[in-house]
Formats: sequence, structure tokens, C-alpha cells
Amino acid sequence: MTETETLFFKFLKFGTVGLSGMVVDFGITFLFKERFKFNKYFSNTCGFFAAASSNFILNRLWTFQSGDPAVAFQYFKFLSLSIVGVLLSNAIIYLLHGRFQWNFYFAKLISIGLVLFWNFFASYFITFNN
Repeated sequence: MTETETLFFKFLKFGTVGLSGMVVDFGITFLFKERFKFNKYFSNTCGFFAAASSNFILNRLWTFQSGDPAVAFQYFKFLSLSIVGVLLSNAIIYLLHGRFQWNFYFAKLISIGLVLFWNFFASYFITFNN
């Protein structure tokens, strides 16, 4: 398999893991925003990091098949890069929901699609660069 094909299949796996993370993300965001009445950006951040944690485990084991023994450091790198992702996500949601008055959850869905690319390439080149 060529390097491009390998990258493509890793991206597909990453996207599949991301779909499971999206369920976690929306679930936690909904719970915190609608049930607990927390601020929508705080709720979004909690959902994002819950999803990032489950995504780290699945991507480490399945997408990138990482054998790096420094799991804690790898997780720290992943979460550090996720901070950039959550800032991008909140900025996109602010723009689409806060400025353009789009539905909050639709804006969140758009932000997930856009931030996916940042997360994949950061994971590929920095977190899981075996």
C-alpha cells in the first residue's frame, strides 16, 4: 500500500472513531447545557474533551496502532492539541451561532466537520508520529 493510501485509510478510521466521539460530544453537551443549564460554551468544552478522551483511546489502539510506552505523555500531547481544537470549535460556534444566529447544534456540527482536519493532522504528525 502506498503512503497516500495508508494516510487515506487512517483518515477513514479516524473519521469513524470521530463519529463515536460525536455521539459522546453531543450527549455530554446536551446533558450539561439542557439538563444542568450550564453555559453553552462550557458545555461544548466538556463535550469536546469527553469525546477527545474516548477518541484518544480508540485512535491509539485502532487507527494508529501505537505501541509507544509513554501513554501518559502521548495523552498529554493529544489533549494539548485538543485545546487548540476546542478553541477553534468555540470560535466557529460563536461565529455561526452568536453572530449569524444559526441553530447552536447545527453550528456545532459544522465546527466538528472543520476541526476534524486539524485533529487528524495534529494526531498524525505530532501525537502518534511513530
